[in-house]
Amino acid sequence: MSPVKREDGICRCAWCGTEPVYVDYHDTEWGVPEYDSRALFEKLQLDGFQAGLSWITILKRREGYRKAFSNFDPKKVSLYDTKKVSSLLQDERIIRNRLKIESAVTNAKAFLAVQQEFGSFDKYLWSFVGEKPLQNKRIGGDVPARTQISDALSKDLKKRGFSFVGSDIGGFTKEPD
Repeated sequence: MSPVKREDGICRCAWCGTEPVYVDYHDTEWGVPEYDSRALFEKLQLDGFQAGLSWITILKRREGYRKAFSNFDPKKVSLYDTKKVSSLLQDERIIRNRLKIESAVTNAKAFLAVQQEFGSFDKYLWSFVGEKPLQNKRIGGDVPARTQISDALSKDLKKRGFSFVGSDIGGFTKEPD
């Protein structure tokens, strides 16, 4: 998809449309390198919650997810017990899917283990791309949904105990301008 110049004069990808939450995400986060481990944990979890749904659905509920999941503090989320999971299943601010909620707890524990091993979660993730952002090449006009690098990252995350992670989850590549 080629970028489209909007009435505000800003060139944006066509996929973000005009929905304010989508436009803000496009302009401030999408394709922007992230080095904050907590923010990366949040993005990884939101991508997992998005599985089978549209990204706009998750973005519209993002603040609800932040409140429900202790602002995605992995130490706090790792301590969630069955009582907390049950309460989250009643929380209308989020998509109430037991497997995805339990996955967030499992992923928080795996996240902490990775952070202990590598010093930080961002160091672990960025090691897959040589510590530098990548720009994938278009194939037939589209940016590939997965690459050898995303496949390797997905495989390693799963090996380390993460769930609801896939090859096209991660946000480490940006569509060329």
